[in-house]
Amino acid sequence: MKNVFIIGSKGIPANYGGFETFVEYLTEKKISNDIQYHVSCLSNENSEFNYNNTRCFNVKVPSLGSSRAVLYDLLSIKECINYIRKNNLDDCIIYILACRIGPFMSYFNKDLKKLKVKIFINPDGHEWKRSKWNFFIRKYWRYSERLMIKNSDLLICDSKGIEAYIKKDYRKYSPNTKFIAYGADLKQSELKNDDQLLLNWYESHKVNSKEYYLIVGRFVPENNYDLMIKEFIKSDSSKDLVIISNVQENVFYNELLKSTNFSKDMRIKFVGTVYNQELLKKIRENAYGYLHGHEVGGTNPSLLESLASTDLNLLLDVVFNREVGDNGALYFTKERGNLVQLIDKVDNFNENEINSLSNKAKERIAEAYSWEKIVNEYEFLFLNN
Repeated sequence: MKNVFIIGSKGIPANYGGFETFVEYLTEKKISNDIQYHVSCLSNENSEFNYNNTRCFNVKVPSLGSSRAVLYDLLSIKECINYIRKNNLDDCIIYILACRIGPFMSYFNKDLKKLKVKIFINPDGHEWKRSKWNFFIRKYWRYSERLMIKNSDLLICDSKGIEAYIKKDYRKYSPNTKFIAYGADLKQSELKNDDQLLLNWYESHKVNSKEYYLIVGRFVPENNYDLMIKEFIKSDSSKDLVIISNVQENVFYNELLKSTNFSKDMRIKFVGTVYNQELLKKIRENAYGYLHGHEVGGTNPSLLESLASTDLNLLLDVVFNREVGDNGALYFTKERGNLVQLIDKVDNFNENEINSLSNKAKERIAEAYSWEKIVNEYEFLFLNN
């Protein structure tokens, strides 16, 4: 029996978040009876429960701000080691999601090697580039990433761009890498177009089906809200720009308001978050187009979801987005007026042009990013290492 311990996500059942959704599907769609998953779950108590035929162990972590995630990973890996030792388990893998505990890995190495435990790591994206972190936290992220890579047996990258970056920037460690993509749900929303939940949402935000472009993502500068809003305002589109994000009226919001004057354009609509996944999927399906300005990190879950659901996808032209969208999307640059021209162009697409891109996008997801494919690749990897 291969025992695979997964730490670094907040745990399952998944409420929201990329890593949590990944673990949910990995365990739910498990095929092999030769794998036993053990999943750490962030909690206010220490206990165990079973979910998706998976042993889930709660890890109690005090609230410590941004350092809580680091402590959570440390306590989780310690719990994994204790459980493996107590139950005399062999043939074990600890799969760590994200690179938060690099400086502490050497402390655990002696026990891990003695127990013959292999360490697999998902490096996620360029976390050290994210604007939400101050200078010192960014330095820690970069330092931690280096030490995690140095002390791993295998790095599983969900983006070929991230894999190339690791092989280039950390070549002195001769990193062992494997590309396995993130997955996407191909099923259509369970909601119908006349569902009252959907109609109420449209009514509350004064939005009509197929009469809006959509943005879904974290409200941070590196997702290029400033660029997309400025360009949309300059376009001739009669459609709305609906922005689903965890908007807070903070410094970034105020700077964005000042730089774009979006409050003067009735088409720009910040509508907050949508946590009902079926509703969110239906909102995606009924959007005329999707704008994606992410440029930091690897494969973005919201991009996969939009390609699986939305007919027209307009993506910022960076390597990560090109890798995912391929010929199923259209691309814009940061050059002034480039996105304006693209919006005005697709606004006048006929039905055949829309259907052609929509079909290519869905074919791309089915071919390379279905959860069934991803789970199969993970299980083959776990069982053969």
